[in-house]
Amino acid sequence: MADVFQVLKRDHDEVKAMLAELEEGPKAATGGATAEQLASRQRLVERVIIEESRHETAEQQYFWPALRQLGRDGNRVADLAIEQEVEAELALSDLSKLDVGDREFDEVLAAFTAGARAHILFEEANAWPLLEASINADEAEALGDMIIQAKAVAPTRPHPHTPPARGAASAGAAFQGLSDRLRDVATGRGRAEP
Repeated sequence: MADVFQVLKRDHDEVKAMLAELEEGPKAATGGATAEQLASRQRLVERVIIEESRHETAEQQYFWPALRQLGRDGNRVADLAIEQEVEAELALSDLSKLDVGDREFDEVLAAFTAGARAHILFEEANAWPLLEASINADEAEALGDMIIQAKAVAPTRPHPHTPPARGAASAGAAFQGLSDRLRDVATGRGRAEP
């Protein structure tokens, strides 16, 4: 079983790898990218949006509330992190409406990438040590399991006008997640490359 820090680290590493691939790959704006390369880039952006949407929803349901239980420091760190996540969700929403060939696509992606990297660094340097110092191994594993389960039913699209999913909002996140997955199946979004 993986503890919460292992689960989140795996997610962070996956997103950082996808963002690095997007930065290094051929872009429509610089020319020279084939239609196949641009289609692959579009699918990778969809994966980033899906994974980030699921990850942030699960954190808002379980990780940040666990941190808030630590009092003033936990609340301060959670508030800052959630502000970063709300900004990221707005950028993801913008990205989801753009095609890789659109003029502003690379600009929006670059802003999201910078924000995502800053958020990951902030979370790992500030939130993790604070929580790690206050929970035992069993609690860390239980929280990791809750994150995994929440990601399985979480939304796969950004919903920037929906408050962060915690408490009663968790049911709304599950409904949005079901709706998103049904749309994904109907449209083929998020499928592996053909």
